[in-house]
Amino acid sequence: MSQDSPTRPQRANWLRAGIWSLGFVALLWVLEATDYVSGHQLDTLGIVPRTDAGLLGIVFAPVLHFGWAHLYGNTVPALVLGFLVLASGVGRGIVATLIIWVVGGVGVWVMSPPGSITAGTSMLIFGWLVYLIMRGLFSHRVSQIVIGVLIFLAYGSLLLGVLPGQTGVSWQGHLFGAIGGALAAWLLHDPSQKQAPKKTHKKAA
Repeated sequence: MSQDSPTRPQRANWLRAGIWSLGFVALLWVLEATDYVSGHQLDTLGIVPRTDAGLLGIVFAPVLHFGWAHLYGNTVPALVLGFLVLASGVGRGIVATLIIWVVGGVGVWVMSPPGSITAGTSMLIFGWLVYLIMRGLFSHRVSQIVIGVLIFLAYGSLLLGVLPGQTGVSWQGHLFGAIGGALAAWLLHDPSQKQAPKKTHKKAA
């Protein structure tokens, strides 16, 4: 008589989440290296508000940075929060990220001051942070609530970045990224799983 381990699918999810999050951060570094070699030509692909060309920035801005220091500051939060968003399901995590990406980008395009250009993964970071904090409130799953509390204790102070006042920092990107994270948490929660009991699969040898 053998019994399937209920942790195997979870470990597989964690492995996939780790690969995806590491791959995403590696992409950020490759793009910044390309930008550096090209004389910062990629910086022009950020979001320029209320212009037709600036719409293209909604696609590219979250993976571009204005220099190495900008990228350094986003690397660890992107690894940690990106992994945690994906760890409970890569597909769901990618959809959540796309929601944050679009809501954050459109918000910046509409609300940022004229003549500005916005780029950086912090838009996603703020969205992931709010998503992780709020998804447990919608799902009522203890594990997700605990993760949300721990994430809030570790990174909650970042949420002050949604307020205006920091020179050279796009509070609009932070704010609309956070709004996208809240929207993703609401749209992607599954009410049927709130009290779903775990099933144990057994096999006879």
